[in-house]
Amino acid sequence: MVTIVGISGSLRKGSLNTALLKTAAGLMPDGSTLEIGTIRGIPLYDGDLEADQGIPDAVTTLKEKIASADGLLLVTPEYNNSIPGVFKNAIDWLSRPSNDISRVFGGRPTAIMGASPGGFGTVLSQTAWLPVMHTLGTDLWHGKRMLVSRAGSVFDAEGTMVDEKVKEQLRGFMEGFVAFVGRR
Repeated sequence: MVTIVGISGSLRKGSLNTALLKTAAGLMPDGSTLEIGTIRGIPLYDGDLEADQGIPDAVTTLKEKIASADGLLLVTPEYNNSIPGVFKNAIDWLSRPSNDISRVFGGRPTAIMGASPGGFGTVLSQTAWLPVMHTLGTDLWHGKRMLVSRAGSVFDAEGTMVDEKVKEQLRGFMEGFVAFVGRR
C-alpha cells in the first residue's frame, strides 16, 4: 500500500486548493491512499518560541504524518505570483530542528499541484517551490503538471469538482505520482 500525505496551503474554509486535495483523495489508484494533513494551528515561525517552548504540537503531528508516509503532495495556492506565506511558514516549521530535515523531507517523493481562479493556474507558485524542495532534499516528481486555472468554474459551491476533463487530468496526475512513489 502506497501512502501519500497531502497538504493544502490554504486555511480558507472554501479553499479551491483544499477542494482539489479532497478530490484527489477520492481518485487514488488501487493500492494507494491519500491522507490529508493540515497546516491549521501552526503559529508564525519564531526562533524564540521554538527555543522557549519547543516544536508546537500541530507541527509535530504533521511532521510525524509526513515522516511515516511514502510520499508528499503539496497543493499550493498562488498569492501575488508566488508561494503563500502561511504555507511557506508551515514548511519552515516542519524543517525544525534542522537535523530533522532528512527524516521528514530527505529523499521523500514529492509532487506539487494547485488551483487558482486566474487563467494561469499556479504555475508561478509551483515554480517558486522548486528551490525550497531542492534545499530540503525531496525527490521531486516532474512527470506531469497539475495547474487548475479558472478553478471557480471547476468546482461547485460545495467544493465538488464538476469539470470531468479536469477530473481525468487529476486522476492521471495521481496515478503517475503513485507509480513514481511505488518505484522507490
